Amino acid sequence: MSVSLRIGIIGGGGWLGGAIAGSMLDAGLVEPRNLSLSYRSEQPARFPNAFWTADNQALADRSDVILLSVRPDDWHPLDIDASGKLVISVMAGIRLAALSKRHKTSRVVRALPNAAAEVAKSYTPWIGARDVTESDREIVRAIFKACGSEDEVARESDIDYLTGLSGSGPAFPALLAAAMMRDAVARGLPAEIARRAVNMVMSGAGRLLESRDESPDDVVRTFLGYRGTTAAAIEGMRAAGFDASVAEGLSAAFKKSVSMGDAS
Repeated sequence: MSVSLRIGIIGGGGWLGGAIAGSMLDAGLVEPRNLSLSYRSEQPARFPNAFWTADNQALADRSDVILLSVRPDDWHPLDIDASGKLVISVMAGIRLAALSKRHKTSRVVRALPNAAAEVAKSYTPWIGARDVTESDREIVRAIFKACGSEDEVARESDIDYLTGLSGSGPAFPALLAAAMMRDAVARGLPAEIARRAVNMVMSGAGRLLESRDESPDDVVRTFLGYRGTTAAAIEGMRAAGFDASVAEGLSAAFKKSVSMGDAS
């Protein structure tokens, strides 16, 4: 991927769009002068050497690659002509066919990074339309490797499922962490100590899983095998419906992604 490539991010003033922009700049994938970012109301102070605009068509006109990083509800009125250009959507639910029709290009990609792109730890599944070239694929891989890791998947339904599993994924450890912290505080621990303890548990667990060859099930079985406090906690959570709650949440996210696509 050439650093002379001009990349535009519609919604670059938002959390995810800004995180992707920062990751690309940090990795040296794009020069600031070749990076265009759009915003809705007030221009952010970050990336001062990039091109900022409130005109999304102007951004598209000066870009070779256009990333769509807006909420699906905000995409529906977004009438951008990207004829012949590579368009990469990071929106949940919006289908390749809808992207191609709306933006007048057959070179469209659906990708689903998550909020961990901010710290270059996102997992990004993606899929390209039939006319996406190998050169286009190299661009997509380079962008999302800068944000963490990536995989090309075979079916759009895989992206819809992964909307919950990996796209929403950072929210799930945060949800567990919030529940753990509330319990700790309810039992008398100072909030600051509870926060540090819980945050270190979460970050340590992530590093442990990343560094080991075993599957998460293997790690759980190891803890269960000790028959100590951790085993008691796991068995208590499962008895309360932990596994079923996770499955129900992922199913709800999948159904929501499909319904968003049907509405497009």
